[in-house]
Amino acid sequence: MQQLLTIVINGITNGMIYAAFALALVLIWRSTRIVNFAQAPMAMITTYVALTVIDAGYSYWIGFGVALLSGLILGALVERLIIRYVDSASHINPVILTLGLFIVIHAVAALVFGNQFRSFPAPFGLDGQRIGSVDVALTGNDVYTVVAVLVVLAALVALFRFTDLGLTMRASAFSQEVSRLLGVRVGRMLTLGWALAAAVGSVAGLLIAGGSLVHPGYMDSVVVFGFVAAVLGGLDSPVGAVVGGLLMGVGLSAVSGYVGQDLVSFAALVILIVVLLVRPNGLFAAASARRV
Repeated sequence: MQQLLTIVINGITNGMIYAAFALALVLIWRSTRIVNFAQAPMAMITTYVALTVIDAGYSYWIGFGVALLSGLILGALVERLIIRYVDSASHINPVILTLGLFIVIHAVAALVFGNQFRSFPAPFGLDGQRIGSVDVALTGNDVYTVVAVLVVLAALVALFRFTDLGLTMRASAFSQEVSRLLGVRVGRMLTLGWALAAAVGSVAGLLIAGGSLVHPGYMDSVVVFGFVAAVLGGLDSPVGAVVGGLLMGVGLSAVSGYVGQDLVSFAALVILIVVLLVRPNGLFAAASARRV
């Protein structure tokens, strides 16, 4: 029973981390219709920025704020200086470019920050809890991770459902020409989409790093699991990203606990294939209407 409880708690915590990364993918998809595979190294860069601030003697929360600001600036710069000049007539061109950025940012990070492992502090405790006679592997940092992802989810849902800005961003992503005719500054909306997605990605990077070791490749595995979580829930659904992340986290935790750690990546691949075969648009994909 205790093993099952530990697996579920670890799965929820890891699932929330996957969900944070999936939310960044969903945000940039909804605002630009691009899947950004460079999201992980961009988040890694902002995590190193936060670590530099913390090592300089400032608090975790100041580093957190600087990382979010760095993410906003980095995302805006990537869109304005690189993505904007790519021929988007074919949807594959921006995707290939983000894969190239994945490699370039990794190389730059290794040159600037080095390849050595560095400890990143956690804002809350890393000790588990004891409830009665049962030791529960739930730390204060785990609770912080869950709350942080839920806050980001609520903010994104509010942005896209209840604000004119969110509606304008989605309109710019779906039809740039029509949006321009309606007076929308499409370029600014696309830049904002990249900036916000990079900031959300920064949150994911900080949550993953908390209480562990960071290096230029520490988020590489999250690219796979976060992408599968986003596809599982639906690339157009923030709620789906969180649900997909939780399903991935608990499922992979069960595989690791009962079968073996070596099969975790294979299990993620199986989940992705099954989702693409059964429901390729995701569990929370909106039903599309067709007029005949």
